[in-house]
Amino acid sequence: MVGLWNKEKEKEFFYQSFKFGNLEKLFYLCDNGKYYAYYPKNYKGKKLTLQSRNYLIGNFTEKYSVDLLQSYSKSKGLYAVQDVVCNEIGLTNSSPADFCICKTNNRHQTVENIVVIFEVKMSIVWNWEFINNELVCVGDFNTHQGTPGLLRSDSMLKAIGKSINIRVSGLRSAHIPIIILGNTPIQKSYYEKTDHLKNNGIIQGFISVNKNPINNDNYNIKNTLLNGFIRIDKIDELYQYLDDLLDYSGMYFPIMKTKEEIGKIIEISNMENTYELKAEKFLYLIKG
Repeated sequence: MVGLWNKEKEKEFFYQSFKFGNLEKLFYLCDNGKYYAYYPKNYKGKKLTLQSRNYLIGNFTEKYSVDLLQSYSKSKGLYAVQDVVCNEIGLTNSSPADFCICKTNNRHQTVENIVVIFEVKMSIVWNWEFINNELVCVGDFNTHQGTPGLLRSDSMLKAIGKSINIRVSGLRSAHIPIIILGNTPIQKSYYEKTDHLKNNGIIQGFISVNKNPINNDNYNIKNTLLNGFIRIDKIDELYQYLDDLLDYSGMYFPIMKTKEEIGKIIEISNMENTYELKAEKFLYLIKG
C-alpha cells in the first residue's frame, strides 16, 4: 500500500528521475560546486530556474496520488483514473482533471460517472544535497529559497481558477466534490479563503498528505477553522475523510441572484409536496 508523502518518497522521485535527466536538470548548481534541490536560504550567487524538473515532479506526484487512492477506490467498487476528460464540465483534453475517482476505468467520462475530482499541487518539499552519489536532507522548506506546493500563491490561484471553471460550467457538476491535494501547509493569508471556498460550494477541501513537512509546528497547521484546509496524519484519516465526503449527498453550487429572485424561487419550490421535490424544483429554477 502506498503511504503518505515523506522524505523517502522525495528520494524515490530523484532516483527515478536520474533515468530521464542529468544532475543539472534535477539540482541547482551553486557557485561553490555543490548540488542542491533548492538554493539554500543564505545563498547569494548566480541562479537558474529548473523548468524540466517541474514537469518531472508533476508527473511523479500525479501518479503517486492515483496510487495513493487506488486501493481505497477499489474497496468502494470505484477507480482512481488519471487525466480525466469530461467536456460537459470543462475538463477538456488540454485541461483534464489531474485524476478522479470514477465509476468506470475510462479516461473519457460522463458527468454521472465522476465521483470526486482531484487537482494535485505537490512539489519537492525539503532541501536535498547530492553528495558522492547520495541524497542528504539538509533542511525543511524554511531553510531554502523555494516555495513548494500549496505555499505558492500561483498554485493556489490555478487550483481555484480551475475549480471555478468546473462549477460555472453548469449544475451538472454540482454533485461532484472537488479536492486539492498537496504536500505542504498553506500560507496564513489563505486560511479564511479556503474556508470561504468550502462554505460557498466551490472547493470542498485543500488537503496535505504530508504529516511532518517542517520542524517548527507553528507553520504546520492541522486545519483551518472550518476545515477548508486539513493536514492528514495517517492513511486511515484520509480514508475516513473520503468516506464522509462520499456519504454526503448535498449539492455544491455558487449562485448570483438577487434576494427577490431567490425569494420567488423559494416560494415556488415550497409548493411541491415533498422535501425532495422541493429541492429538485429549487435546483431547476436556480439555474434558469
